[in-house]
Amino acid sequence: MGTAEPATEEFGRLLLTLRTRAGLSQERLSHTAGVSVRALADLERGRSRGPQRRTVQALAAGLGLDDDTAAELERAAGRGRTRPRQRPPAGPRANGPLALPRDVGDFVSRGPALARLLALVERADAGRSAVSVVSGQPGLGKTAFAVHAAYQLAPHFPDGQLVLDLHGMDPEPTPARDALASLLRAVGVAEHAIPAATDDRSGLLRSVLHDRRLLLVLDNAAGEDQVRPLLPGAGRCLTIITSRHALAGLESAHRSDLALFRREEAVELLSRIVGPERIRQEAQAARDLAELCGHLPLAVRIAGQRLAGRPHERIGKLVAQLAKEGRRLDTLQVGDLQVRAAFALSYRQLAPAARTVLRRASLAAGGDFSPESAALLAGLPVDEAARYAEELTDAGLLQSDASAERYRFHDLLKLFAREQLATEDGTEVSRAALDRTALWMLRRATAAALRFDAEPQEDAPHGDPDPAGAPADRDQARVWLETERAQWLAALRHAQARGHHQQVMDTARAMHWFSEFNQHWELWVELFRHGVEAARALGSRQDEAVQLNFLAWSYNVCVHDPGAALVTADAALEVAREIGDRLQMGWALGYGASALQRTGRAEEAIARLREAAVCLADQTSVQGRLAELTILNALGGYLRRSGSAEEALAIHLRSETICQAEVPGRPTELITVYLASARQHMGNDLAALGRWPEAERPLQQALDIFETMKMAAWAESTRLDLGIVLRHLARHDEARSTLLAAHEALRELNSPRQAEATAELREMDVRTT
Repeated sequence: MGTAEPATEEFGRLLLTLRTRAGLSQERLSHTAGVSVRALADLERGRSRGPQRRTVQALAAGLGLDDDTAAELERAAGRGRTRPRQRPPAGPRANGPLALPRDVGDFVSRGPALARLLALVERADAGRSAVSVVSGQPGLGKTAFAVHAAYQLAPHFPDGQLVLDLHGMDPEPTPARDALASLLRAVGVAEHAIPAATDDRSGLLRSVLHDRRLLLVLDNAAGEDQVRPLLPGAGRCLTIITSRHALAGLESAHRSDLALFRREEAVELLSRIVGPERIRQEAQAARDLAELCGHLPLAVRIAGQRLAGRPHERIGKLVAQLAKEGRRLDTLQVGDLQVRAAFALSYRQLAPAARTVLRRASLAAGGDFSPESAALLAGLPVDEAARYAEELTDAGLLQSDASAERYRFHDLLKLFAREQLATEDGTEVSRAALDRTALWMLRRATAAALRFDAEPQEDAPHGDPDPAGAPADRDQARVWLETERAQWLAALRHAQARGHHQQVMDTARAMHWFSEFNQHWELWVELFRHGVEAARALGSRQDEAVQLNFLAWSYNVCVHDPGAALVTADAALEVAREIGDRLQMGWALGYGASALQRTGRAEEAIARLREAAVCLADQTSVQGRLAELTILNALGGYLRRSGSAEEALAIHLRSETICQAEVPGRPTELITVYLASARQHMGNDLAALGRWPEAERPLQQALDIFETMKMAAWAESTRLDLGIVLRHLARHDEARSTLLAAHEALRELNSPRQAEATAELREMDVRTT
């Protein structure tokens, strides 16, 4: 370890004192000032010479120093700086045409990315000059980051820092040959000594820079072929390349993939632009503004500059303006800064087919979309659409999922794509794309959902629209339905609006049994409402009774609205009685009973269930036997809650016997689910009777089945019941871990039973303290 100069020790002690006084950790000061933690540690220990003025200014801003204290810190830094050594005549010209532009004084965030660049510099060896690629979507502040990094790293590169705009977004980017001429002139090569050929110029540049420590910023690169000839070879130089493209083909490059701001970082930039007092006065509006800007640095800066230019306007006013999607991109412009223009530069670089994919993909519903959705909307083969989606990702116009072949837009880019869609495609083309996609999605969703049906349907709708690419089994069907639920629900809405009632009916009917596996999805209420509307439009009273029953179930179980459930079940009962459908009468009575039980009308609920059991007693079909099992399980549960646990246990044992007997059609998986439900009830019946040791086994059996079937809502409710039994068995560690797991999962499922789990955990705390 070398001995520090006294002047550097003076600066280090002062910096440490000021940071401690401000109550900031090194990590926090690193984040606010944009100086790496390692550099801060070296400065405070006197291991580095006095930092440059711009670094001191960043530290002063991060520490919130007043002018006098900031000046004192600068004087201490000045005493620790070494005298600049004389540069050779061939060195770069500090004030030449390639000199660094002005650093932004309100630069925020990017601390980790800056720290990684510093680490790259510190571990570099003379064998290879380092290269770092800064890429990402338009508006991330790549150039600002590269310039700021160049200033921060300047002490490591005494031979200078240069920046060259390669005009990668122009119709004709700068040729490598011309870029090399500019660089050679900047490092002191006479005009007459610059070779004519590109390869010769590249070799000369590497030779000149071999013994120098130069930082080179190649801004706005078009592609790998443009930048490869410009890179130094052996030596201690650093080249920072910015590009909207990933430049994935560039070998041995460090990568700084800039992310969107976090909300607090976006608010911090607003604070630095308009002043902290203004932000404090409208803190929530500032957070809302950051959200509406999509945390995109360019958008946040534009919003801040607009506010700075209008010091008497409220932040809330700008928030209200940005909340109108149709005006958002118009609002996000100030002077020569425009979000729309930044996006348009990249859009103009695309091939026509890639532009079509980008525009049409903006019609996809939900947060992300698959290549299949992009292909349907664009009218292209899937493989071709997938290839263009990857190109759009490399161009920074789409974001790819980390683990699946899916893509998403930034919110502002989606608005831009929608604008281009309206201008270039128009209403008719867009409607045709949505029609084509909706009908395909509904056919795929219907075919996938029918894999969960209790029995084959003779009148089942036509199969999958692409049998070769269809889900091969029930597990794949589940994955597709869960992943694409935003798309097929949007397709259902579109089909209903366009009057395709039969397609809506087919899908709603097919979804019934699949919905049992995802009871926590609130979308089932909307889907079965559409089913009721479609049945009425088609004039089918039988379908109307079925869909009303499905809707009553969804009100009860999915959104916990027993009032709406009772009204809907009564409507289903009226239609079923009118057409003499005893199966639907039984279901309607059962769903009405469930609603009555939830509102505390237990005696009425039990009466309805007994009536339902009578309606279903003569049903011999698979659907009839499953309905009977549902009614019996529910009746036993209500009897247990009303104090008749012995009768409840007898009924649930009867349910178990029915499940274990031969059932017409042998819907094995569904019968297994009903068996699990019966055993969950049996466990609770035994618990109600105080037979705790006997209660554990049926509950564990039920939990194992529900988990295997991936029925989260059922499994977590059973886990809670099991945790209660374990608590009464005084197996405290097992009980606590089981109850904690159930509580967390029930909270995520928005289940009313999460309150019961909370109460059980509190009871455990009381009894164990």
